[in-house]
Order: sequence, then structure tokens, then C-alpha cells
Amino acid sequence: MKYKPSDHTFAVCAYGESPYLEECIRSLEKQRRKGKIIICTSTPNAYIEAIAERHHLHMYINKGPAGIAHDWNYAFLAADTPLLTLAHQDDIYEPDYLLTMLRKINKTHDPQISFSDYYEIRNGKRVRNGSNLNLLVKKAALMPLRLPFLQNVRFVKRIVLAFCDPICCPSVLYVKKNLPVPLFETQFLADLDWQAWEKISRQNGSFVYVPSILMGHRIHSESTTSKVIGSKDSRSGEDIEMYKKFWPSGIAHLLNRLYAYSQRSNKLK
Repeated sequence: MKYKPSDHTFAVCAYGESPYLEECIRSLEKQRRKGKIIICTSTPNAYIEAIAERHHLHMYINKGPAGIAHDWNYAFLAADTPLLTLAHQDDIYEPDYLLTMLRKINKTHDPQISFSDYYEIRNGKRVRNGSNLNLLVKKAALMPLRLPFLQNVRFVKRIVLAFCDPICCPSVLYVKKNLPVPLFETQFLADLDWQAWEKISRQNGSFVYVPSILMGHRIHSESTTSKVIGSKDSRSGEDIEMYKKFWPSGIAHLLNRLYAYSQRSNKLK
């Protein structure tokens, strides 16, 4: 099947009153290939409603259980297209994001997800991988997936995930028909994306890695990732649980200590 831009939805997951929400939406409106844009939220308020109205976007309200996994699963189902990107409200997308991702998945047999390289936005500045240990570790982990013929090999998909979570969640384009529902498990807060990749790595299909930098992931003190990394016990417990899906307990605890060291670069200085 050849997918078109009209087969894709950007579901912007909005929460609270993020000062970056409108910047995210503007970046989606500037895509060189136009798909659909919606807003999904479990915290409807006048701020989000005003932005939705200003940009003529439909707002879907999750009236079910609260929590990040519930919100992402809700957005996954709210989008009525076969392709989906869960756009995080604080991030921005380069104009060629959708165009490039479509080209890649249309050349791939049985794609599950496609994801790109990215830069970080710290204190308003773009940080490339050369100056950030965490980004360097993740880029190294993804090296095997640069070879298209390895992208659908189960062992390769799992070994890529076995040392860290190298996939930037907001960069991911989901091919919905090739994925289980619900995708995200509610017991995870920080590692719910890593958990999802591990689950689908066991299934047939391809992890399509696009090494082009197609988005910017914002690191700031109010982001969920930064808050959970600041909560040492919560993050460490989830990481160990994930490592145990790949390794014996002793190795899992060792890898967790090493990964925790690289994660320090996710904190704002």
C-alpha cells in the first residue's frame, strides 16, 4: 500500500497551558505535505480551546481515566487515519517531516513505526548530538537500523532496544494497522514508549529509522521526562523493569546504572 499525506494525522497531545503549544501547531501547519491536525486533551481549558479555534482544529476531549498512557492511547484511537504521529505539545517539526517519513515507509515492507533523528531544544537553543552524551548513546544504539534489510529482523529490533531507549517518541510515525491496541501500558510513566517498542519488537514488521533530523524535542523543567528523571526512584524502577525484559537481573541492574549516568544530560543546567 502506498500512503498519501491525507492518510496521516498529527494528533497534538495538549495538557495544561503549555507556552509552546502554538509553536508546535505552527510547525505542523508548515509541513510541505499537508495531512490532518487534531488536538487531544484530558485537561480542556480556555487556553487550549482558544488555540484550537484560532487554528480551526477539532479538539477531542478524553473523558476517561487520566494519565499519560491513557491520553496517548486515546489520541491513537481518535485519529481516523491509517497513519499517526503523536505530536508532543512542546516540540516542533521540520517542514519535511511528513514528506520524508512517507517516502521511507512507502519503500518498506510491513512497517510498524518510522522514526527520525532529532535535535534537542534547551533554553531556546538547538543542541545537536555532538555536545550531548545522551544523544550520542542513542545514535550509536540505532546504527544497525541504518541498514534497511535489518529493519524487520526481530533480533536486530530487540538488540537496538536492549541497552537504552534510543527512539525519540515524538518523532514516531505509527502505522496503525500493524500495531496492537492499546499500545501503551498504564503502569509506566517515563518508559511507556520504551515499553511499547519492546512489545512490538516481538512482532513481525519493520522499524523504519530515518537518520535525517526532522524534529526538535524540547527539554525543560516542566516536561514529564525531566520531572520523572528528577524522581530517581520512579525512573530507576521503570528502567530496571525494562532491562529485565532483555537481560538477567544482574546485568539489568548494571546497565541501569550506566544508563542513569547518560540520562543526566537530560537535565537542564
